[in-house]
Amino acid sequence: MSTCKTLLRACPKSSRSSLLPLTHHRHESSTRRHKKLLNLSDAPSYTPSTRTPTLIFNPPSSAPSVYHTPLKFLPQTDRRRQLYSAALTSTTQTALRTRTPSIAHSGTPLSTPSFLPPKPSTPLPAPVREPYEKKYHLTEKDMEEIRKLRTEDPDTWTRVRLAEKFGCSQFFVGMIVKNTEKAERVREEHEKMRERWGPRRRMAREDRGQRRERWGREV
Repeated sequence: MSTCKTLLRACPKSSRSSLLPLTHHRHESSTRRHKKLLNLSDAPSYTPSTRTPTLIFNPPSSAPSVYHTPLKFLPQTDRRRQLYSAALTSTTQTALRTRTPSIAHSGTPLSTPSFLPPKPSTPLPAPVREPYEKKYHLTEKDMEEIRKLRTEDPDTWTRVRLAEKFGCSQFFVGMIVKNTEKAERVREEHEKMRERWGPRRRMAREDRGQRRERWGREV
């Protein structure tokens, strides 16, 4: 027993079960190797040939057109070189001939086609809200009923419910009838809520009011 224990102490357990020798691995995570990998040479278009200031033209990459062959791949006697040159000249002359000034002369009617905005080449997306036209369908009888309902029970017949029932806007309901008692009661409720505000919220609301007053003013 004593001999076995001595052998175990002399041969400690190894964490590696493989019989290969220990080797040192160098990883890419060191700072020096990262800097070395990022140390790239400058592009030819960014390297000036002279010491004097020069204009560098480096346009962004774009997808090539399958209908256009670059001129560098066409021989000098190719017919497409002349076609490209003629198309470019025609397009430039047409653009210069149809160009209109951005400011019209005094007395020019707005219906002149040359001063109207161009029509979109692609169809516009679907509108977020369906287009509608103003309706003038309410009669004097309907207005009297709105005043009656709003006066008798302003808590039940709010401007929102009246607008939904008669198919008009809340602003129009407010123009027809004004309930001063309900407005005063709402004002008092808001005042009670403001009394429970803390100093931060009160200061933020005051700052917002000051910013609203300064709208459109020259600072």
